Amino acid sequence: MTSPSDDPRRPTTPLPAVTDRLVLVDPQVVFADPTTSPWGSPMWADVEPRVVALAERFGPARTVTTRFVADPSIGGSWSTYYEEWDFALVPDEDPLYAVVPVLRGAAGTTVTAGTFGKGQVLRDVLPAGARVTVAGVATDCCVLSTVLPLADAGMTVEVVADACAGSSVENHERALEAMALYAPQVTVV
Repeated sequence: MTSPSDDPRRPTTPLPAVTDRLVLVDPQVVFADPTTSPWGSPMWADVEPRVVALAERFGPARTVTTRFVADPSIGGSWSTYYEEWDFALVPDEDPLYAVVPVLRGAAGTTVTAGTFGKGQVLRDVLPAGARVTVAGVATDCCVLSTVLPLADAGMTVEVVADACAGSSVENHERALEAMALYAPQVTVV
């Protein structure tokens, strides 16, 4: 018999208290598997059960999923970016940009943006001054780029470290350390 602490779905840090909303940052096929995409996180398989547990705890009505999709029409530095990462220039509906199967339906709201940070589009769906718990991928890119603008918008943000996956363990840790600098608006649990 296994004890509850042996359950791989149980975060190694305590689950945060249920706050206003859960934001799942970019839990998409393109980021979930390094064999599927050069953007795939080698950490995702280990954190996915904890992300699922958080989504179950919050429920669809209190969960928002974000999606990244390529948008070369943004211009500027994105043009150069897509010259390097042209594999990503597929339609929004491409399976590469789909939410991973285990999290499809986990969120009552999904927002999509062609930028790393989703703060701007999230402000349209999150209540002003909300307490937000964040999990997702990649800690060192889209998570970081989403968390800081939410704090700037006056939201209290809790980042669940072991429910985030980075491009590498080292980059994950560095991003968590950077976000922790923004206490008390941002806490890393």
